[in-house]
Amino acid sequence: MSATDALREDHKQIRRLEKVILKCYTDLQAGKDIPLSDIDKITVIIEEFLDSIHYSREEDSYFPCVASYDHLKQEIRGLLIEHEFSRRIAIQIKKHLKRWKDGEDAREPVARYLKTYYIYLQDHMSKEEDFFDKAEAEVISKEEEMDMYEQFKSVMTISKKLEDMIKEIETLENSIWFKN
Repeated sequence: MSATDALREDHKQIRRLEKVILKCYTDLQAGKDIPLSDIDKITVIIEEFLDSIHYSREEDSYFPCVASYDHLKQEIRGLLIEHEFSRRIAIQIKKHLKRWKDGEDAREPVARYLKTYYIYLQDHMSKEEDFFDKAEAEVISKEEEMDMYEQFKSVMTISKKLEDMIKEIETLENSIWFKN
């Protein structure tokens, strides 16, 4: 496996989360009840999987390696800006979810920001896939791919956290509200 393959594997898990987010916000908009604890799980997965693991791999290893060849810098800049946008949406989801847990009716902003996050994910993942294709074809050597992949694997706490986040996605997929 290569670093690009590992990032694409992350994308498969993110696509699963994307489906959960879609179902969650559409049900909320339709007035259906979703356990707030499950919405909280979604925010934890966004923070701990997308931001702390996936984006970290890209921002700390993958993008710098590609940029070191003075190549695809504009694409990297765009993806970094989108990562920051993702973080800002996630903050809004958490803020309004907290209001809701504290007794305010914050269903609408939670649903709205979840929808925004879903739309963001759809667009961003396709841009990253295109970026990975270009990086593989034009920039990164097989040796660099392997070195980055070994670096990804060497951080055991991330590996354990990744497993935990995948289990959380599975738990959400198996929830009654998601299956209905």
